[in-house]
Formats: sequence, C-alpha cells, structure tokens
Amino acid sequence: MASLSFNLDKLVARLPKVELHLHLEGSVQPSTLRELARRKGRFQKETEEWIVERERTACRYGAFQDFLTAFKHVTLLLDTPADYALATKDLVEWLASQNVQYAEVILAAGVILWKNQSLEAVYEAVAAAALEAQSRMGLRVNWIFDAIRHFGPDHVREVLRYASRYRERGVVALGIGGDEGRGPARLFQETFREARELGLHVVAHAGESVGPESIREAVELLGAERIGHGLTAMQDPGVIAMLRSRQIPIEVCPTSNVCTGLIGRLGDHPLPRMLQEGLLVTLNSDDPAMFGTSLSAEFLGVAKEFGFSPALLTQLSINAARASFLTSEEKSRVEAEILKAMSDRGNLSA
Repeated sequence: MASLSFNLDKLVARLPKVELHLHLEGSVQPSTLRELARRKGRFQKETEEWIVERERTACRYGAFQDFLTAFKHVTLLLDTPADYALATKDLVEWLASQNVQYAEVILAAGVILWKNQSLEAVYEAVAAAALEAQSRMGLRVNWIFDAIRHFGPDHVREVLRYASRYRERGVVALGIGGDEGRGPARLFQETFREARELGLHVVAHAGESVGPESIREAVELLGAERIGHGLTAMQDPGVIAMLRSRQIPIEVCPTSNVCTGLIGRLGDHPLPRMLQEGLLVTLNSDDPAMFGTSLSAEFLGVAKEFGFSPALLTQLSINAARASFLTSEEKSRVEAEILKAMSDRGNLSA
C-alpha cells in the first residue's frame, strides 16, 4: 500500500459523493431493527441473535446464500408503509451526513410483492419521506424497483408494471437481483425490452456470485445500462473488452464482496485492475447496515488499501455522477460541484 501524503479523512468528508447501488432495506441500522421488533412484539429473539452474530463475525456471512437469508429476515420486519418511510428518512439523513449529493436507491419491490404488501402504499410512503428529508437535507433521491430474478419472468413483469406506473414520480429504472444461477438473464429479455420501450432505464446485478457469462448476458440480452458488482468480469478478456468499449458502468461494492465471502479480503478485490483496464467504475456501499460500512467508509477503505490519490478518488465520484440516470444538465451540475469542492486541497495535508 502506498503512503498517503494528505489527510484522508478530511478529503473524503469534503468530497461530494453519488451513490448508485444502495438497497433501502439493507440500510436499516441494528438499533432501528431492534425498535421495530420490540414495537411489533415479534422476531425479537431472531433479530437479537442476528445482530449479535453480525457483531461477532464483523458483518461477514458464511456464504452468499446466508446473506440472502439475512436480507429476507430484515425485510420481514418492514411490514407497514410507515416502517419503510422511517427507513427512508433515516437513510436520507445518513447519506447527507456523508456529503452525498445524489443517490439512486434500490427498493426491493419484488420482496414487497412476495410479502403480499401493497407496493403502491409502500412506494407512496417512501417517496413522500424522501421528499420531506430532501427538503431539509438538500440531497436528491431517485428509485430503482428491483425484482427477484429467481422468482421467474412473470414476477419480473409484475414489478415492471409498478415501475412504469411511477416512472414520472421518481422511479428511474427496473433492476433484477437475487440468485443469478436460478434466474439467468435470458428469461427476462422480453420484459427488459418492454421496460426500455416504456422509457425506464434497466440495470442488473451480474457477475456477483457466478461467472462473467452473467455479465455478458445482462448487457447483450437485457441491454443493462449498468452492472451491479461485476466482480467476475476480470475472468474473461472478452467481457472486459465489451465493458470497456461500451463504457458500461460497474457498480463496485468492495466491502459487500468481502462480507458475503465472494472474496477473502479487500486487497483481493479486482478494483485496481478494473481501473487499469479502462473500465468505468463507481464505488458503492450496497447494504451498508448489514455490512457495517458506508459510502464514506468505502472511499476510505480503498484509498488506504490501494493507495488511491485524491485525483482518483475524485474521479470515482465523477464517474458515479456520469453513470447516474440524471439528465445531462443535472449530471454536469453535480460534476461541477464535485470539481469545485475538490479544487482547493490546501487544507488537506496529513
């Protein structure tokens, strides 16, 4: 690791940030989960056991499927629109404290439908909570409706139906998450084509827990405009070339990949090689409460581990602004704010 000649904490605090891969449900802090379990009078024992285990293992899960099980448990505590609104308010305030200027937050719409809850009522609640918090905190949020790929094509099409309904009210994209192996991209070609025709952007978790062929299929069959994780892209020179030539942004989530056991330690992450290969990389926290991280912590972590310069950290933030689903004018405005904030580094000496 290269030595740092600047005050990293000050630099990261000053840096205006953009987050593109952030799950609302995975942002709910343990203290809030405890309160929800206590208030509802259920899942108290399970919640406490999960929190204790999370702390004991430093937010590491035995396997990727163990993480999916834990994520499902968290979502079961969010069973009213008010619960989701509370999670949204807390998240927007937390992002603002990290100098995040804009975020595209993933709502597990497919899980809400699986729980037989009203997706309309939940989204109305989170959208209102986000607008109220934005008015106080000065940060903007848009939403990605995420479907569960291993629930099959009919499920993904149902999520699309709701996403299209709210396209003019803050929902910018349709995405798919879940088990890549049980829900290959080819199952959703028609649905993603419909989403694009309706004016929605499309994204996909891919190359997280399976090989690079998942990334290729997400891009070539679904038209995915961004790839969530893309961890296995480096295994295939052809996939690297495709991502580079098309400048498909990769939503890199280093701490997440360590905590789910997909890589052994942060130093094993292919992030530096991705940058060397000329890929368009953004930095994200994924499920920060479940992994004990934050967007600021991600910037601090990769800078310390890989010796990233202030210029490179700034570029990672600019990459996220450019990869966002804001308008061209809005992207330029956010990028200008990043450059202005980072133009004077006179107060950042170590």
